[in-house]
Amino acid sequence: MTPRATAPSLDILVQSPLWNDQPAAEQTVRDAVIAAATRTKASGEVSVVLTDDVAIRALNKQWRKIDKATNVLSFPAAKNAGMLGDVVIAYETLQRECAEEDRVFLHHLSHLSVHGFLHLMGYDHETDAEADSMERLEIEILEGLGVPDPYLGRERRD
Repeated sequence: MTPRATAPSLDILVQSPLWNDQPAAEQTVRDAVIAAATRTKASGEVSVVLTDDVAIRALNKQWRKIDKATNVLSFPAAKNAGMLGDVVIAYETLQRECAEEDRVFLHHLSHLSVHGFLHLMGYDHETDAEADSMERLEIEILEGLGVPDPYLGRERRD
């Protein structure tokens, strides 16, 4: 029998008061990250920051040289013992996408949490093959959380 990875140590920082409108957000993130970690057999420390568009835009500009807000950013840790990395999620972008795409807020939050975590684990979507692999894994993890396929009837998102 192979040893099972232990659940990650998860720190969630609510950096914007906008998240107060979603009291289940922290538990949703926790459930999604734990499900993704279990599925990928990952263990270590993960930090998730729930922020706003202003803060994520600044991070996106600093680290990716893209001067606009985005829904989620991932910052994998250097290969050291125990640290997996950081995931940052922006409230207004998430909310806007839900309105534009008729998504349930907490379902989309689950998806972004899983997506961000998988980036920490080295998954990417730069090529069609990578995107297909990552999306299949996201769909499987989200299905286990009772979240419908976020790609059904939609084009792939970055």
